[in-house]
Amino acid sequence: MPRLLLAPLLALAACSNQNPDSAEALWDELQAADYHGWARAPGYEGRTPSATVHGDEVEIFINEVVVDALAGAPRTAWPDGSIIVKDGFMAGEPHIVVAMQKRGDAWFFAEYETSGEVVYSGDPHACTRCHGDAGDGVLAFDLPR
Repeated sequence: MPRLLLAPLLALAACSNQNPDSAEALWDELQAADYHGWARAPGYEGRTPSATVHGDEVEIFINEVVVDALAGAPRTAWPDGSIIVKDGFMAGEPHIVVAMQKRGDAWFFAEYETSGEVVYSGDPHACTRCHGDAGDGVLAFDLPR
């Protein structure tokens, strides 16, 4: 019986809100910076069809740190301070907002309701299970080569 209870608890922990205060601060930073005015990610110049959990369409925005990295020399990792924000849509309606912020050598992930309410934050398995297989955590576009 205890094993039967352990699996759901581990699943919940994997999808946890590990650092809601930091996620709320990131949301505030994104709103203050008006991230919708940032550059679009390569290959995502507008709303683009998607086959991910983020929605059936997405818009991806990148901050100046990512823009500069893309224009620079080849890299093996994204620089500290990189921020990537993805707006997800379902049936044409806003669905979620997800953000990745590079903090030192690791990514901080946050998923929000469109209202800004934090769903996941930190490095939850819900994010890292997919992003862990990518070039330094970014699936949508490649590091400059």
